[in-house]
Amino acid sequence: MSLLVVGLSHRSAPVSVLERASLAAEAQAKLLQDTLAAEPAAEAAVLATCNRIELYADVDKFHAGVAELSTLLAQHSGVGLDELTPYLYVHYEDRAVHHLFSVACGLDSMVVGEGQILGQIKDALALGQELHTAGRLLNDLFQQALRVGKRAHSETGIDRAGQSLVTFGLEQLAAGADVADWAAGKRALVIGAGSMSSLAAATLARTGVAEIVVANRTRARADRLVEILVQPGGTGVAARAVEMAAVRDELTRADVVVSCTGATGLVLTAEAVATALGLDVDDAVEAPAAMPSVPAPADADRHAAWVENGSAATVHRTARRATVPAQGAGPVRLALLDLAMPRDIDGGTARLDGVRLVDIESLAEASADAPMAADVDQVRTIVADEVAAFGAAQRAAHITPTVVALRTMAAGVVAGEIARLDGRLPDLDEKQRAEITQTVRRVVDKLLHAPTVRVKQLASEPGGAGYADALRELFDLDPQTVAAVSRADLNDPNRGRS
Repeated sequence: MSLLVVGLSHRSAPVSVLERASLAAEAQAKLLQDTLAAEPAAEAAVLATCNRIELYADVDKFHAGVAELSTLLAQHSGVGLDELTPYLYVHYEDRAVHHLFSVACGLDSMVVGEGQILGQIKDALALGQELHTAGRLLNDLFQQALRVGKRAHSETGIDRAGQSLVTFGLEQLAAGADVADWAAGKRALVIGAGSMSSLAAATLARTGVAEIVVANRTRARADRLVEILVQPGGTGVAARAVEMAAVRDELTRADVVVSCTGATGLVLTAEAVATALGLDVDDAVEAPAAMPSVPAPADADRHAAWVENGSAATVHRTARRATVPAQGAGPVRLALLDLAMPRDIDGGTARLDGVRLVDIESLAEASADAPMAADVDQVRTIVADEVAAFGAAQRAAHITPTVVALRTMAAGVVAGEIARLDGRLPDLDEKQRAEITQTVRRVVDKLLHAPTVRVKQLASEPGGAGYADALRELFDLDPQTVAAVSRADLNDPNRGRS
């Protein structure tokens, strides 16, 4: 196994860099195709979320792989390699497995324990399968990561510790008040109709807002989301869909706005918000309001240490203090939650009187000292056990084609000897011939059973990769036969499908 991951996340890079490095769906597909075309990579998968971009690959050379994957990330993100490199981290082999399993369990999320990352990992695998860039290793890895994440959520209290970004964001907007009390009777505008926006709309409906308006570039998707919200037996919330062009008008009636689109530019400008509130954008509060308390660096370090795996291959890792947007003066007339990357809402809106803005950056700060160490310790134990099991399974799988080739060779020897026997004893009847054939096969199977079982056990242990080579050498197995078995396993249509 030669698994390599190169990436950056909210733990290693400021939001401004993550924002610029974000990858649209088309860019992700092109990145995968170019990675597979690169010499060191045999497989590739990309995990791109609002707070992380990670490129996974099966490589045959570590240093060349790191250089190539880093260069490809820079090229496709549009951030120069020299600027991007200080924020990149690198994990290799078991460390890379540990990292993805930790991510799948929510240990590396901005809000520790949130479960939405599992859907994003599933999407990353589906894209790799669709483009045929995910082979045996990455199929196995991502499938197992999904299982590990589900196990962590079912066997520990990480669900109680973690929340979705939407829920956490609404709590920050409520500023200490009960979210249901804060949301009661409010009119909400949801911009976007993707998975995060749909989650936001459903969460707002459950909290008891009076009305939800959904605006989306594709009106049909907004209509479908509204249908889900108002279906019989649901929350009973009033909901309607509008065109994106109607957003400015809807702002004048909204109390809460949640935005998460795939737009590359701003969806809400400070001017648009100021106009909706009857303010002059030039009158925005110049002096920042009192900043919420920021966890001390030691607290942030401890938070990061929950998922720190000590990899010597890590290029750069830093616990940083995010910048919270300054909040305008006066009572809150409009609450804005920006969950997009790159951002949808102009940061300058936070300085307008009566506006409260919560975005990815302020959420990162607010979550930095969340008390959930006991649950995290349980999940870390699960991750460590699963990493060991995955490594053993992969090492054992590495020798399987050799064992299959050995048994194929033995079957060929048996068939050849039976054919010779037919020539020397042509008068054998079918019953006698079948009995002799069965006896010879049993002898061969018994001779091979103990060595092949033992070699699989030895190969599953750390450092056991050399046993396959020894087996091939001892029995003079044809390398092409072994490779043919590997290819047949890799091309199995039922293998690793999500």
